[in-house]
Amino acid sequence: MKTKADLIIANAREVLTCASAAGAKKGAAMLETGRIENASIAIVGDVVAGVGPASAIETQFESKKVVDASRRSVVPGFVESHTHLVYAGNRVGEFELRIKGADYLEILAAGGGILSTVEMTREASEEELYRQSGARLDKLLKNGVTTCEIKTGYGLELESELKMLRVILKLGREHIVDVLPTFLPAHAVPPEWKGREDEFTDNICNEMIPAAAAALGSESRARSSVREESPGSRVSGPETSEYAAPFFIDVFCEKGAFTLDQCKRVLLAAKECGFQIKAHVDEFTNLGCARFAIENGAVSIDHLDATSDAEIELLAGSETVGIVTPTVNFNFGSTEFAPARKMIDLGCAIAVSTDYNPGSAPCPSLQTAMAIACRYQKLLPAEAVNAVTINAAAAIGMEPSVGSIEAGKQADLLILETGDYREICYEFGWNFVATVVKGGKIV
Repeated sequence: MKTKADLIIANAREVLTCASAAGAKKGAAMLETGRIENASIAIVGDVVAGVGPASAIETQFESKKVVDASRRSVVPGFVESHTHLVYAGNRVGEFELRIKGADYLEILAAGGGILSTVEMTREASEEELYRQSGARLDKLLKNGVTTCEIKTGYGLELESELKMLRVILKLGREHIVDVLPTFLPAHAVPPEWKGREDEFTDNICNEMIPAAAAALGSESRARSSVREESPGSRVSGPETSEYAAPFFIDVFCEKGAFTLDQCKRVLLAAKECGFQIKAHVDEFTNLGCARFAIENGAVSIDHLDATSDAEIELLAGSETVGIVTPTVNFNFGSTEFAPARKMIDLGCAIAVSTDYNPGSAPCPSLQTAMAIACRYQKLLPAEAVNAVTINAAAAIGMEPSVGSIEAGKQADLLILETGDYREICYEFGWNFVATVVKGGKIV
């Protein structure tokens, strides 16, 4: 007797499972996509029940709902591992200044950049911030993102940072995309603390981090309570995505932002409160935070444009995922990019992200990031696909439940307008996603 499935994706020209028994893929393993020709996928509830050759799935499963994916590719739902999409307003004027020749640090020193977004975000109501940010998350979904990390960092004082955190958590409860929150109070030094950077760091450690941990803990307990009352129901995210574990702290270690010593203090204080750590490192200058973050078990280190060979070797020997953000370099008009090719060849686990934000990367398309990474960082299309699926999932601690198409994993997948997945890196400038399946539902 055949097993009844709720949905079958049938007769795809190819399915890329991106499966990995070892979590994030490293080095040569990033070329392995788990490609199956003429394949089908059976979904029961919100999980994958079977994936394999179409003839085998047809023998094992039956369903009243069948989607014919003939002549198309099916890949895991994309995982966006580094975003700042909760903010108010935009920085179109700053875009024009950069065209005229101003660089990022010059704009920041003049009170622009992050600080202009801080001002607009502080002034925005929670409802307006939720509305604007939800529209951006919709764009990511349309471009194939089914799981998304979102950072705070445009409040830079307790109440505004908690306001951002509440918006992120509300998006996680109410939006179809699974949302993972990252607390980023050490993003920039606000004007009212200028000249007192160490005191601001103390404020982050002693006030902001404990308050954020309490808010995230309350959210986790509320979600656990809902699950206990409604066993078997899905509450905005897989069982493994409760906000008690993982939730993250992040820092921006850079000239004009936070020193290595200040970042160490923030990260260690956050670890004591139960946060897992991430770090913006080496975007413009190498201050040594990559080594510290890796040695302290960082889930990811991000940007990596100025990371040294010694730190790359350290990354390769660790479980930390390196996240590169090629859309930032592209947006700045730069031809210098993080050495992702070298990193992969030396055995690092690399993920690709848009770094979606209002200043350095106003880009909601991971497909665009993949296309840039292939051209300028010399990733092959197979490596780029793994970098936005299984490796991106590992970069936010979600690889046990998302990032690949495997039996028992959440049924998040994309049906593409192509029968050759390499086209999503080869032809750029439009969206290849024809259908998004999220948690077993066509959305």
